[in-house]
Amino acid sequence: MKLFKNRTMLGIFCIVVSLIICFAITPLVNQGLSKKATIVRFNQNVMEGEQITKEMLDEVEVGNYNLPENVVRNISDAEGKYLLASVYAGDYIVSGKMSDEPAAENKYLYSLNGEKQAMSITINTFAEGLSGKLKSGDIVSVIAPDYLGSGETVIPAELKYVEVIAVTAKSGYDANTEEETEEKELPSTVTVLVKPEQSKLLARLEAEGEIHLSLVYRGEYSKAMEFITAQDEVLEELKMMEEEMESGQNPSYEEITNKTDEEQENVETDTGEE
Repeated sequence: MKLFKNRTMLGIFCIVVSLIICFAITPLVNQGLSKKATIVRFNQNVMEGEQITKEMLDEVEVGNYNLPENVVRNISDAEGKYLLASVYAGDYIVSGKMSDEPAAENKYLYSLNGEKQAMSITINTFAEGLSGKLKSGDIVSVIAPDYLGSGETVIPAELKYVEVIAVTAKSGYDANTEEETEEKELPSTVTVLVKPEQSKLLARLEAEGEIHLSLVYRGEYSKAMEFITAQDEVLEELKMMEEEMESGQNPSYEEITNKTDEEQENVETDTGEE
């Protein structure tokens, strides 16, 4: 402590410390600040849930100082992934804002392969959509009051087993997901997975009258697919019936529907026993 009581020695000590800061520490800091790094940056606004494409991205050099460790540095690491949050032109992207799969609310739309279509039908009353209890993966039957103006209430053979892939509220957000929300929204539409011939009939039924949905099965995916397989077989038989009618043979619609009803009932019985 006597050393620091001597003003001369204290002055020399301060000068030495200043020289160390100026010629040793400061250059190191400046070197770190001037060091460049390549990162990936968006060149346009992109909304949450969209798939990232190469055209949306640029690789640019920026200062390395204070960059997040998980910032994406190669376009190939971001291309093809899905955004978990909206971004603006000029934003760089970190790995935590991307997902290999689309958000849960839109995931079902990315599994379409052209064989089947996603189609939404309107729920006009609370009761028509099973009082808001439907959810993705359910197997439902479509009930048509006054079926095509016949005055009869019918479950068309083409729509006896249909898979629900989404239940959506008026806001456009899925009203029935696995995530808990503070206030549950009531469903406005139900989106189902159907073949083209089924979608045409559904559109006609919705335009001409009411549609009710009744729950047939909820449970294991493999058992749910047994219902869908049975429905696909019915569609094939109906298609064959049309071809036979065109070729001169004339099996009645009642005959084919009775046959398919028996086959579908067997599926329900087998699934129930298991």
